Amino acid sequence: MSATTPHRVPDPHAVPAPDAPGWQRPLPGTGLTVSAVCSGGGPLGSMPGLFGYDVATEQAVETVLAVLGSPVRFLDTANGYSDGESERRVGLGLAAYRERHGALPDDVVVATKVDPRDGDYSGDRVRRSVDESRERLGLDHLPLVHLHDPENFDIGELTAPGGAVDALVALRDAGEVGAIGLAGGPVPEMRRYLDLGVFDVLLVHNRWTLVDRSAGSLIATAAERGIGVLNAAVYGGGILAQQTPSSDRPSARRYGYREAPPETLAAVDALRALCTRFGTTLPTAALQFSVRDPRVASTIVGISRPQRVAQTLEACAAPLPEEFWTEAEALLPGPGAWLDGA
Repeated sequence: MSATTPHRVPDPHAVPAPDAPGWQRPLPGTGLTVSAVCSGGGPLGSMPGLFGYDVATEQAVETVLAVLGSPVRFLDTANGYSDGESERRVGLGLAAYRERHGALPDDVVVATKVDPRDGDYSGDRVRRSVDESRERLGLDHLPLVHLHDPENFDIGELTAPGGAVDALVALRDAGEVGAIGLAGGPVPEMRRYLDLGVFDVLLVHNRWTLVDRSAGSLIATAAERGIGVLNAAVYGGGILAQQTPSSDRPSARRYGYREAPPETLAAVDALRALCTRFGTTLPTAALQFSVRDPRVASTIVGISRPQRVAQTLEACAAPLPEEFWTEAEALLPGPGAWLDGA
């Protein structure tokens, strides 16, 4: 560097290119390293009622193989997705990769979540859920296991001695699973669980996006405590994945799987126009909003077909100037339109 060349400080909000420094990131609280983007396995189990389309088993397996052959080094699923079908298909994909290559890549991390069954979210159910996940995925050791959607149950029941939380902590402490996480939605309920001080990772969904910042204080708390942060559903269930809205898709007017308020719909329309002006697309901006946040170790994106892997990586690499983000921030709807308020 010459004496006249100014020193350029790396932008902490810059989106790293796949395989570049910063693409692989430490997941605080775990000792794990994950890619900036994680392949979300919800759609792989085929949930047309939620996502609006079916996914065949063969397509799901080929998608997993495409992920494993890409710079995406992180896959996420759950015991309860399609009654275990997502885990089964991820497991088939992992097995197919082993058959072709002899072993899984050393740097791939597969995360899952414990789920209740028939209203049972007891400690025994948590242990059975982990055993089921191991079998479906074909993995002897699960590096990261989340307590999934605990907000749907009484916190006193789940945190009682010998209950779901105790069971998950005991599995980690015994080395039967790696790190443990908290994965859920409504911020007030998630904060109560986070304040227990036992979780290594926080996974939020639909609440840290271009049009909703409900999880802002929760993410800040987790980062301050050295807890890893994962951000999911950055497309808000589909509305932010459409640069040109389709009237025949219910997600065109829904955010977070419910009817979007008028303020949110207006903000989305304004963001689409902004993206057009800057020569980009709404889904690209929605993805980069999360990936560029230095507190978010990985952004979970539902991927259900092989070609979507390359498209996601291209969206990460698309250049967007700081002026775009300044203007996008000015379009954020007020807290009254967010899923959980301020």
